[in-house]
Amino acid sequence: MQRRLILQSIAALTTLAASPWGVAQTRPQVEVWKDPDCGCCKDWVAHLQANGFDVKVNDSGNAAARTRLRIPEKMGSCHTASVGAYALEGHVPAREIQRLLKEKPKAIGLAVPGMPIGSPGMDGALYRGRVDAYDVLLVLEDGSSRAYKSYPRVSSKPT
Repeated sequence: MQRRLILQSIAALTTLAASPWGVAQTRPQVEVWKDPDCGCCKDWVAHLQANGFDVKVNDSGNAAARTRLRIPEKMGSCHTASVGAYALEGHVPAREIQRLLKEKPKAIGLAVPGMPIGSPGMDGALYRGRVDAYDVLLVLEDGSSRAYKSYPRVSSKPT
């Protein structure tokens, strides 16, 4: 028991020492609702984890979450998530989520409608480097949207 307390104390001090201000750093928490068998959703979750997010996954489908989080149906995709006070729909790149959390715009959240090839989670070997153009949309309080970031089409290299 005493040994475990010592090890826990060392772990806590190591975390504090690793922080630039001596305060433990926390990773943003993303909660995801998806189908339990969706491979691209699993890949998107891995993308978030690799880019500094802690992720809680609910394998219960996403229709109810999309409605609850006020994402318009026309912006739908295969998974819905929340981070802080924002909703996320579809294959939103981690860098745009980080930007959203930094800028804190008055909005519902971000959406990447559909499942564009080349977006995070839709970028596996199956697609052989193909990247289609797509927009990350800022979903405004009235349900309208505007481009938050545009990603261009990238030509695939011949294999």
